[in-house]
Amino acid sequence: MADEPVAEESRKVSLGTVIGVRGPVVDIRLDEGTTVPPLYGVLTGQTIDKRKIVLQVAEHLGKMDVRCIALTSTLNLQLNSRVMNTMNSVRIRMGDCLFGRIINVFGDPIDNQGPLNSNEYRPIRRPPKDEFFDTKSQFGEKAQVMETGIKYIDLLFPLVKGSKTGILGGAGCGKSVVILELINNIVKKHSGACVFVGIGERIREGNDLFHELHENNLLGKVKLVFGQMNEPPGARYECVNTGITIAEELAEKSKDVLLFMDNVFRFVQGGQEISTLLGRVPGESGYQPTMASEVNSVEERIRSIQGGGSITSFQAVYVPADDMTDPAVVSIFSCLDAVMALSRDLAQRGFYPAIEALRSSSANLGERIVGSRHYSVAQKMIAYVAKYNSLKRIVQVVGLEELNKDDQIEYKRGEKILNYLTQPFTVGEAFTGRKGEFVSLEDSVMDAENICNGHYDKMKSQDFYFIGRAPR
Repeated sequence: MADEPVAEESRKVSLGTVIGVRGPVVDIRLDEGTTVPPLYGVLTGQTIDKRKIVLQVAEHLGKMDVRCIALTSTLNLQLNSRVMNTMNSVRIRMGDCLFGRIINVFGDPIDNQGPLNSNEYRPIRRPPKDEFFDTKSQFGEKAQVMETGIKYIDLLFPLVKGSKTGILGGAGCGKSVVILELINNIVKKHSGACVFVGIGERIREGNDLFHELHENNLLGKVKLVFGQMNEPPGARYECVNTGITIAEELAEKSKDVLLFMDNVFRFVQGGQEISTLLGRVPGESGYQPTMASEVNSVEERIRSIQGGGSITSFQAVYVPADDMTDPAVVSIFSCLDAVMALSRDLAQRGFYPAIEALRSSSANLGERIVGSRHYSVAQKMIAYVAKYNSLKRIVQVVGLEELNKDDQIEYKRGEKILNYLTQPFTVGEAFTGRKGEFVSLEDSVMDAENICNGHYDKMKSQDFYFIGRAPR
Protein backbone atom coordinates (compact mmCIF):
# COMPACT_ATOMS: atom_id res chain seq x y z
CA MET A 1 0.00 0.00 0.00
CA ALA A 2 2.78 2.40 0.96
CA ASP A 3 4.57 2.09 -2.39
CA GLU A 4 1.53 2.33 -4.69
CA PRO A 5 1.72 5.07 -7.31
CA VAL A 6 -0.85 7.87 -7.09
CA ALA A 7 -1.95 9.84 -10.14
CA GLU A 8 -0.47 13.35 -10.42
CA GLU A 9 -3.91 14.96 -10.67
CA SER A 10 -4.88 13.28 -7.38
CA ARG A 11 -1.87 14.90 -5.72
CA LYS A 12 -3.14 18.33 -6.74
CA VAL A 13 -6.69 17.99 -5.46
CA SER A 14 -6.28 15.67 -2.45
CA LEU A 15 -4.15 17.60 0.01
CA GLY A 16 -4.68 18.58 3.62
CA THR A 17 -2.97 20.06 6.66
CA VAL A 18 -2.27 18.63 10.12
CA ILE A 19 -4.17 20.74 12.66
CA GLY A 20 -3.72 18.56 15.75
CA VAL A 21 -1.58 15.64 17.00
CA ARG A 22 -2.38 13.82 20.25
CA GLY A 23 -0.31 10.66 20.26
CA PRO A 24 -1.70 8.29 17.60
CA VAL A 25 -4.70 10.61 16.97
CA VAL A 26 -4.16 13.15 14.18
CA ASP A 27 -6.69 15.76 13.01
CA ILE A 28 -6.53 16.84 9.36
CA ARG A 29 -8.12 19.87 7.63
CA LEU A 30 -8.55 19.21 3.92
CA ASP A 31 -8.09 21.94 1.36
CA GLU A 32 -11.23 23.58 -0.02
CA GLY A 33 -12.63 21.78 -3.05
CA THR A 34 -10.77 18.53 -2.40
CA THR A 35 -12.33 15.10 -1.97
CA VAL A 36 -13.15 14.08 1.62
CA PRO A 37 -11.91 10.51 2.20
CA PRO A 38 -14.40 7.94 3.51
CA LEU A 39 -14.00 6.06 6.78
CA TYR A 40 -10.90 3.81 6.68
CA GLY A 41 -9.48 5.92 3.85
CA VAL A 42 -5.71 6.42 4.01
CA LEU A 43 -3.77 9.68 4.09
CA THR A 44 0.02 9.88 4.01
CA GLY A 45 2.49 12.50 5.14
CA GLN A 46 6.07 13.00 6.31
CA THR A 47 7.72 13.76 9.61
CA ILE A 48 10.44 16.37 10.01
CA ASP A 49 13.05 13.60 9.57
CA LYS A 50 11.45 12.49 6.25
CA ARG A 51 9.84 9.36 7.71
CA LYS A 52 6.53 8.34 6.13
CA ILE A 53 3.34 8.65 8.21
CA VAL A 54 0.26 6.57 7.37
CA LEU A 55 -3.09 7.77 8.74
CA GLN A 56 -6.47 6.00 8.61
CA VAL A 57 -9.68 8.04 8.77
CA ALA A 58 -11.71 7.19 11.89
CA GLU A 59 -14.20 10.06 12.14
CA HIS A 60 -15.56 12.99 10.12
CA LEU A 61 -15.50 16.07 12.37
CA GLY A 62 -16.92 18.67 10.05
CA LYS A 63 -17.22 19.73 6.45
CA MET A 64 -13.50 19.47 5.69
CA ASP A 65 -12.04 18.10 8.96
CA VAL A 66 -11.29 14.43 9.60
CA ARG A 67 -9.86 12.63 12.62
CA CYS A 68 -7.38 9.86 11.87
CA ILE A 69 -5.67 7.05 13.72
CA ALA A 70 -1.97 6.71 12.89
CA LEU A 71 -0.84 3.27 11.72
CA THR A 72 2.80 4.33 12.13
CA SER A 73 4.51 6.30 14.88
CA THR A 74 3.69 10.04 14.93
CA LEU A 75 7.03 10.98 16.50
CA ASN A 76 8.34 14.22 14.91
CA LEU A 77 5.10 14.90 13.01
CA GLN A 78 4.76 18.69 12.84
CA LEU A 79 1.71 20.89 13.09
CA ASN A 80 0.72 22.40 9.72
CA SER A 81 2.63 19.74 7.79
CA ARG A 82 0.99 18.62 4.56
CA VAL A 83 -0.69 15.25 3.95
CA MET A 84 -2.00 13.59 0.80
CA ASN A 85 -5.23 11.66 0.34
CA THR A 86 -4.30 8.38 -1.40
CA MET A 87 -7.92 7.87 -2.53
CA ASN A 88 -7.64 4.28 -1.26
CA SER A 89 -8.06 2.25 1.92
CA VAL A 90 -5.20 0.11 3.23
CA ARG A 91 -4.17 -2.22 0.41
CA ILE A 92 -1.58 -4.98 0.46
CA ARG A 93 0.39 -6.92 -2.11
CA MET A 94 -0.83 -10.40 -2.94
CA GLY A 95 0.70 -13.43 -4.61
CA ASP A 96 2.98 -16.39 -3.98
CA CYS A 97 5.92 -14.06 -3.36
CA LEU A 98 4.58 -13.70 0.20
CA PHE A 99 5.39 -17.33 1.08
CA GLY A 100 8.28 -17.45 3.52
CA ARG A 101 8.18 -13.69 4.09
CA ILE A 102 7.21 -11.52 7.06
CA ILE A 103 5.10 -8.46 6.27
CA ASN A 104 3.52 -5.69 8.28
CA VAL A 105 -0.05 -4.39 8.22
CA PHE A 106 0.60 -2.60 4.90
CA GLY A 107 1.97 -5.70 3.18
CA ASP A 108 5.53 -4.33 3.21
CA PRO A 109 8.35 -6.80 4.06
CA ILE A 110 10.03 -6.40 7.45
CA ASP A 111 12.39 -9.39 7.26
CA ASN A 112 15.31 -7.62 5.51
CA GLN A 113 15.14 -10.03 2.59
CA GLY A 114 14.51 -7.55 -0.19
CA PRO A 115 11.36 -6.17 -1.82
CA LEU A 116 8.33 -8.21 -2.84
CA ASN A 117 7.91 -8.91 -6.54
CA SER A 118 4.19 -8.32 -6.98
CA ASN A 119 1.97 -5.68 -8.56
CA GLU A 120 -1.31 -7.25 -7.41
CA TYR A 121 -3.08 -5.35 -4.63
CA ARG A 122 -6.18 -6.00 -2.56
CA PRO A 123 -7.92 -3.91 0.14
CA ILE A 124 -7.81 -5.49 3.58
CA ARG A 125 -11.40 -4.49 4.39
CA ARG A 126 -13.93 -6.18 2.12
CA PRO A 127 -17.69 -6.31 2.72
CA PRO A 128 -18.93 -9.93 3.06
CA LYS A 129 -20.97 -11.31 0.18
CA ASP A 130 -23.42 -14.16 0.68
CA GLU A 131 -22.57 -15.79 -2.63
CA PHE A 132 -18.90 -15.74 -1.64
CA PHE A 133 -19.40 -18.12 1.28
CA ASP A 134 -20.20 -21.82 1.29
CA THR A 135 -23.03 -21.66 3.83
CA LYS A 136 -23.93 -25.34 3.58
CA SER A 137 -20.43 -26.33 4.67
CA GLN A 138 -20.43 -23.62 7.33
CA PHE A 139 -23.54 -25.02 9.05
CA GLY A 140 -22.57 -28.65 8.80
CA GLU A 141 -24.79 -29.94 5.98
CA LYS A 142 -21.71 -31.23 4.21
CA ALA A 143 -19.03 -30.55 6.84
CA GLN A 144 -15.65 -31.97 5.90
CA VAL A 145 -13.47 -33.19 8.74
CA MET A 146 -9.80 -32.33 8.23
CA GLU A 147 -7.49 -35.07 9.47
CA THR A 148 -4.58 -33.55 11.42
CA GLY A 149 -2.70 -36.69 12.47
CA ILE A 150 -2.76 -35.48 16.10
CA LYS A 151 -4.77 -38.02 18.11
CA TYR A 152 -6.08 -35.62 20.74
CA ILE A 153 -7.44 -33.17 18.17
CA ASP A 154 -8.81 -35.78 15.75
CA LEU A 155 -10.63 -37.73 18.48
CA LEU A 156 -12.04 -35.03 20.77
CA PHE A 157 -11.74 -31.72 18.87
CA PRO A 158 -12.21 -32.62 15.19
CA LEU A 159 -11.09 -29.96 12.76
CA VAL A 160 -13.85 -29.11 10.29
CA LYS A 161 -12.94 -27.08 7.22
CA GLY A 162 -14.04 -23.51 7.80
CA SER A 163 -14.25 -23.90 11.58
CA LYS A 164 -12.69 -21.76 14.30
CA THR A 165 -10.80 -23.20 17.25
CA GLY A 166 -9.51 -21.29 20.27
CA ILE A 167 -6.35 -22.33 22.15
CA LEU A 168 -5.94 -21.20 25.74
CA GLY A 169 -2.54 -21.56 27.29
CA GLY A 170 0.28 -19.66 28.90
CA ALA A 171 4.01 -19.75 28.21
CA GLY A 172 5.58 -23.19 28.46
CA CYS A 173 2.38 -25.16 27.90
CA GLY A 174 3.37 -26.31 24.40
CA LYS A 175 1.15 -23.99 22.35
CA SER A 176 3.85 -23.23 19.78
CA VAL A 177 4.72 -26.91 19.33
CA VAL A 178 1.05 -27.78 18.65
CA ILE A 179 0.86 -24.92 16.14
CA LEU A 180 4.04 -26.03 14.34
CA GLU A 181 2.88 -29.66 14.18
CA LEU A 182 -0.49 -28.60 12.75
CA ILE A 183 1.27 -26.49 10.12
CA ASN A 184 3.57 -29.41 9.29
CA ASN A 185 0.72 -31.92 8.93
CA ILE A 186 -1.69 -29.65 7.05
CA VAL A 187 0.99 -28.70 4.52
CA LYS A 188 2.17 -32.26 3.95
CA LYS A 189 -1.10 -34.18 4.17
CA HIS A 190 -3.55 -31.75 2.57
CA SER A 191 -1.20 -29.74 0.33
CA GLY A 192 -2.57 -26.68 2.07
CA ALA A 193 -1.07 -23.36 3.04
CA CYS A 194 -0.74 -21.49 6.29
CA VAL A 195 -1.03 -17.86 7.32
CA PHE A 196 0.31 -16.78 10.72
CA VAL A 197 -0.86 -13.46 12.16
CA GLY A 198 1.08 -12.12 15.13
CA ILE A 199 -1.14 -9.58 16.90
CA GLY A 200 0.83 -7.54 19.41
CA GLU A 201 3.60 -10.15 19.27
CA ARG A 202 6.95 -9.59 20.93
CA ILE A 203 9.76 -9.28 18.39
CA ARG A 204 11.52 -12.20 20.09
CA GLU A 205 8.52 -14.49 19.60
CA GLY A 206 8.25 -13.64 15.93
CA ASN A 207 11.98 -14.19 15.43
CA ASP A 208 11.82 -17.59 17.17
CA LEU A 209 8.83 -18.69 15.09
CA PHE A 210 10.54 -17.66 11.85
CA HIS A 211 13.65 -19.71 12.62
CA GLU A 212 11.66 -22.74 13.84
CA LEU A 213 9.65 -22.77 10.61
CA HIS A 214 12.89 -22.48 8.63
CA GLU A 215 14.56 -25.34 10.53
CA ASN A 216 11.56 -27.62 9.95
CA ASN A 217 11.39 -26.78 6.20
CA LEU A 218 7.92 -25.23 6.59
CA LEU A 219 8.73 -21.63 5.77
CA GLY A 220 8.01 -22.01 2.05
CA LYS A 221 4.34 -22.77 2.74
CA VAL A 222 3.68 -20.09 5.37
CA LYS A 223 2.89 -16.39 5.04
CA LEU A 224 3.57 -14.34 8.17
CA VAL A 225 1.94 -11.04 9.17
CA PHE A 226 3.00 -9.11 12.28
CA GLY A 227 1.59 -6.09 14.04
CA GLN A 228 4.22 -5.98 16.74
CA MET A 229 3.94 -4.91 20.33
CA ASN A 230 5.95 -1.71 19.80
CA GLU A 231 3.64 -0.49 17.01
CA PRO A 232 0.68 1.89 17.44
CA PRO A 233 -2.70 0.38 18.37
CA GLY A 234 -4.02 0.98 14.84
CA ALA A 235 -1.40 -1.36 13.36
CA ARG A 236 -2.07 -4.04 15.99
CA TYR A 237 -5.78 -3.74 15.30
CA GLU A 238 -5.65 -3.80 11.49
CA CYS A 239 -3.07 -6.60 11.07
CA VAL A 240 -5.89 -9.11 11.66
CA ASN A 241 -7.64 -7.91 8.51
CA THR A 242 -4.35 -8.10 6.60
CA GLY A 243 -3.90 -11.76 7.59
CA ILE A 244 -7.50 -12.72 6.77
CA THR A 245 -7.26 -11.00 3.37
CA ILE A 246 -4.20 -13.11 2.53
CA ALA A 247 -6.03 -16.25 3.69
CA GLU A 248 -9.07 -15.37 1.55
CA GLU A 249 -6.90 -15.01 -1.54
CA LEU A 250 -5.41 -18.48 -0.96
CA ALA A 251 -8.84 -20.02 -0.30
CA GLU A 252 -10.17 -18.58 -3.56
CA LYS A 253 -7.43 -20.59 -5.30
CA SER A 254 -9.06 -23.78 -3.89
CA LYS A 255 -6.48 -24.20 -1.14
CA ASP A 256 -7.24 -25.35 2.38
CA VAL A 257 -5.79 -22.58 4.51
CA LEU A 258 -4.81 -22.86 8.15
CA LEU A 259 -5.01 -19.41 9.74
CA PHE A 260 -3.24 -18.89 13.07
CA MET A 261 -3.94 -15.75 15.06
CA ASP A 262 -1.86 -15.07 18.15
CA ASN A 263 -3.24 -13.35 20.17
CA VAL A 264 -6.85 -12.40 19.46
CA PHE A 265 -7.23 -10.76 22.86
CA ARG A 266 -4.60 -8.20 21.80
CA PHE A 267 -6.77 -7.38 18.79
CA VAL A 268 -9.58 -6.44 21.20
CA GLN A 269 -7.09 -4.46 23.29
CA GLY A 270 -5.98 -2.54 20.19
CA GLY A 271 -9.60 -1.64 19.46
CA GLN A 272 -10.06 -0.58 23.08
CA GLU A 273 -7.05 1.75 22.89
CA ILE A 274 -8.34 3.30 19.65
CA SER A 275 -11.80 3.80 21.17
CA THR A 276 -10.29 5.50 24.23
CA LEU A 277 -8.06 7.74 22.09
CA LEU A 278 -11.09 8.85 20.08
CA GLY A 279 -12.90 9.81 23.29
CA ARG A 280 -15.72 7.27 22.99
CA VAL A 281 -17.61 6.40 26.16
CA PRO A 282 -16.76 2.80 27.15
CA GLY A 283 -19.43 0.18 27.76
CA GLU A 284 -20.38 -1.10 31.21
CA SER A 285 -17.57 -3.65 31.07
CA GLY A 286 -14.92 -1.00 30.44
CA TYR A 287 -14.27 -2.17 26.90
CA GLN A 288 -15.14 -0.26 23.74
CA PRO A 289 -18.89 -0.09 22.96
CA THR A 290 -18.24 -1.56 19.49
CA MET A 291 -16.34 -4.62 20.76
CA ALA A 292 -18.94 -7.23 19.77
CA SER A 293 -19.31 -5.90 16.22
CA GLU A 294 -15.53 -5.64 15.79
CA VAL A 295 -14.97 -9.25 16.85
CA ASN A 296 -17.89 -10.53 14.78
CA SER A 297 -16.78 -8.66 11.64
CA VAL A 298 -13.42 -10.43 11.82
CA GLU A 299 -14.74 -13.87 12.74
CA GLU A 300 -17.39 -13.87 10.00
CA ARG A 301 -14.67 -13.70 7.35
CA ILE A 302 -13.22 -17.03 8.48
CA ARG A 303 -15.40 -19.43 6.49
CA SER A 304 -15.42 -21.87 3.61
CA ILE A 305 -15.32 -20.30 0.14
CA GLN A 306 -18.02 -21.11 -2.41
CA GLY A 307 -16.41 -23.08 -5.22
CA GLY A 308 -12.99 -22.77 -3.59
CA GLY A 309 -11.06 -23.84 -0.53
CA SER A 310 -11.56 -23.19 3.16
CA ILE A 311 -10.14 -21.04 5.94
CA THR A 312 -9.72 -23.02 9.14
CA SER A 313 -8.66 -20.89 12.06
CA PHE A 314 -6.67 -21.55 15.23
CA GLN A 315 -6.79 -18.60 17.60
CA ALA A 316 -4.73 -18.16 20.72
CA VAL A 317 -6.76 -16.36 23.38
CA TYR A 318 -5.27 -14.79 26.47
CA VAL A 319 -7.59 -14.95 29.48
CA PRO A 320 -6.91 -11.98 31.80
CA ALA A 321 -6.54 -13.06 35.43
CA ASP A 322 -7.88 -16.51 34.40
CA ASP A 323 -11.36 -14.98 34.36
CA MET A 324 -13.36 -16.91 31.77
CA THR A 325 -16.27 -14.47 32.21
CA ASP A 326 -14.22 -11.48 31.02
CA PRO A 327 -16.38 -9.66 28.40
CA ALA A 328 -13.62 -9.72 25.76
CA VAL A 329 -13.08 -13.46 26.21
CA VAL A 330 -16.83 -14.14 26.11
CA SER A 331 -17.23 -12.13 22.89
CA ILE A 332 -14.45 -14.18 21.25
CA PHE A 333 -15.66 -17.54 22.57
CA SER A 334 -19.17 -16.96 21.27
CA CYS A 335 -17.73 -17.10 17.72
CA LEU A 336 -15.63 -20.26 18.17
CA ASP A 337 -16.57 -23.83 17.28
CA ALA A 338 -14.08 -25.44 19.66
CA VAL A 339 -12.02 -24.41 22.68
CA MET A 340 -8.87 -26.25 23.76
CA ALA A 341 -7.52 -25.35 27.19
CA LEU A 342 -3.85 -26.19 27.79
CA SER A 343 -2.93 -27.31 31.30
CA ARG A 344 0.30 -26.27 32.97
CA ASP A 345 0.00 -29.24 35.32
CA LEU A 346 -0.10 -31.71 32.42
CA ALA A 347 2.80 -29.95 30.72
CA GLN A 348 4.92 -30.17 33.86
CA ARG A 349 4.17 -33.90 34.07
CA GLY A 350 5.32 -34.37 30.48
CA PHE A 351 1.91 -34.95 28.87
CA TYR A 352 2.11 -33.33 25.42
CA PRO A 353 -0.05 -32.01 23.88
CA ALA A 354 -1.08 -30.71 27.31
CA ILE A 355 -4.80 -30.34 26.51
CA GLU A 356 -7.18 -30.62 29.45
CA ALA A 357 -10.16 -32.53 28.06
CA LEU A 358 -12.65 -31.63 30.79
CA ARG A 359 -12.07 -27.87 30.47
CA SER A 360 -12.30 -27.98 26.68
CA SER A 361 -15.22 -28.45 24.31
CA SER A 362 -16.02 -28.77 20.61
CA ALA A 363 -19.24 -28.15 18.69
CA ASN A 364 -17.82 -30.26 15.84
CA LEU A 365 -17.95 -33.42 17.95
CA GLY A 366 -21.42 -34.55 16.86
CA GLU A 367 -22.84 -37.65 15.19
CA ARG A 368 -23.90 -35.59 12.18
CA ILE A 369 -20.29 -34.54 11.56
CA VAL A 370 -18.02 -37.36 12.78
CA GLY A 371 -20.38 -40.34 12.68
CA SER A 372 -22.00 -42.39 15.45
CA ARG A 373 -18.99 -44.66 16.08
CA HIS A 374 -16.50 -41.83 16.51
CA TYR A 375 -18.97 -39.85 18.66
CA SER A 376 -19.66 -42.85 20.91
CA VAL A 377 -15.95 -43.54 21.43
CA ALA A 378 -15.24 -39.89 22.22
CA GLN A 379 -17.99 -39.78 24.86
CA LYS A 380 -16.63 -42.94 26.49
CA MET A 381 -13.14 -41.43 26.55
CA ILE A 382 -14.36 -38.24 28.23
CA ALA A 383 -16.30 -40.31 30.80
CA TYR A 384 -13.23 -42.41 31.64
CA VAL A 385 -11.02 -39.32 31.97
CA ALA A 386 -13.60 -37.70 34.27
CA LYS A 387 -13.70 -40.85 36.40
CA TYR A 388 -9.90 -40.94 36.56
CA ASN A 389 -9.74 -37.30 37.72
CA SER A 390 -12.39 -37.87 40.40
CA LEU A 391 -10.54 -40.92 41.78
CA LYS A 392 -6.98 -39.60 41.44
CA ARG A 393 -6.80 -37.89 44.84
CA ILE A 394 -8.37 -40.88 46.58
CA VAL A 395 -5.81 -43.23 45.00
CA GLN A 396 -2.97 -40.94 46.07
CA VAL A 397 -4.16 -41.15 49.69
CA VAL A 398 -5.37 -44.74 50.17
CA GLY A 399 -3.95 -46.57 47.16
CA LEU A 400 -5.57 -48.20 44.12
CA GLU A 401 -6.24 -51.50 45.91
CA GLU A 402 -8.74 -49.85 48.25
CA LEU A 403 -11.12 -49.09 45.37
CA ASN A 404 -13.79 -51.55 44.35
CA LYS A 405 -13.13 -53.64 41.24
CA ASP A 406 -15.25 -51.56 38.84
CA ASP A 407 -13.60 -48.31 39.94
CA GLN A 408 -10.16 -49.87 39.56
CA ILE A 409 -10.94 -50.87 35.97
CA GLU A 410 -12.33 -47.41 35.08
CA TYR A 411 -9.38 -45.66 36.77
CA LYS A 412 -6.83 -47.70 34.83
CA ARG A 413 -8.63 -47.19 31.53
CA GLY A 414 -8.79 -43.44 32.14
CA GLU A 415 -5.06 -43.42 32.86
CA LYS A 416 -4.36 -45.41 29.68
CA ILE A 417 -6.43 -42.95 27.63
CA LEU A 418 -4.49 -39.95 28.99
CA ASN A 419 -1.20 -41.70 28.22
CA TYR A 420 -2.39 -42.74 24.75
CA LEU A 421 -3.36 -39.17 23.88
CA THR A 422 0.28 -38.10 24.25
CA GLN A 423 2.14 -38.24 20.96
CA PRO A 424 5.65 -37.73 19.56
CA PHE A 425 5.60 -34.76 17.18
CA THR A 426 7.69 -34.36 14.06
CA VAL A 427 8.65 -30.82 15.07
CA GLY A 428 9.53 -32.01 18.58
CA GLU A 429 12.01 -34.73 17.65
CA ALA A 430 14.94 -32.61 18.86
CA PHE A 431 13.34 -32.37 22.35
CA THR A 432 11.92 -35.89 22.78
CA GLY A 433 14.44 -37.96 20.85
CA ARG A 434 11.52 -39.88 19.32
CA LYS A 435 10.53 -39.91 15.68
CA GLY A 436 7.31 -37.99 15.11
CA GLU A 437 4.25 -39.96 14.02
CA PHE A 438 1.19 -39.07 11.97
CA VAL A 439 -1.71 -41.20 13.24
CA SER A 440 -4.68 -41.58 10.91
CA LEU A 441 -8.18 -40.89 12.18
CA GLU A 442 -9.26 -44.49 11.60
CA ASP A 443 -6.35 -45.82 13.67
CA SER A 444 -7.04 -43.31 16.45
CA VAL A 445 -10.72 -44.28 16.70
CA MET A 446 -9.88 -48.00 16.63
CA ASP A 447 -7.22 -47.69 19.36
CA ALA A 448 -9.44 -45.55 21.61
CA GLU A 449 -12.34 -47.97 21.12
CA ASN A 450 -10.16 -50.93 22.11
CA ILE A 451 -8.95 -49.15 25.26
CA CYS A 452 -12.52 -48.27 26.29
CA ASN A 453 -13.74 -51.83 25.62
CA GLY A 454 -11.04 -53.42 27.77
CA HIS A 455 -8.93 -54.90 24.97
CA TYR A 456 -5.77 -53.55 26.61
CA ASP A 457 -6.72 -54.05 30.27
CA LYS A 458 -3.76 -56.38 30.88
CA MET A 459 -1.23 -53.84 29.64
CA LYS A 460 0.36 -51.14 31.80
CA SER A 461 -0.54 -47.47 31.38
CA GLN A 462 3.12 -46.63 30.75
CA ASP A 463 3.02 -48.76 27.58
CA PHE A 464 0.79 -46.11 25.97
CA TYR A 465 2.92 -43.07 26.88
CA PHE A 466 4.29 -41.17 23.88
CA ILE A 467 3.39 -43.70 21.23
CA GLY A 468 1.74 -43.31 17.84
CA ARG A 469 -0.56 -46.25 17.19
CA ALA A 470 -1.41 -48.66 20.00
CA PRO A 471 0.18 -52.14 19.90
CA ARG A 472 -1.72 -54.53 17.71
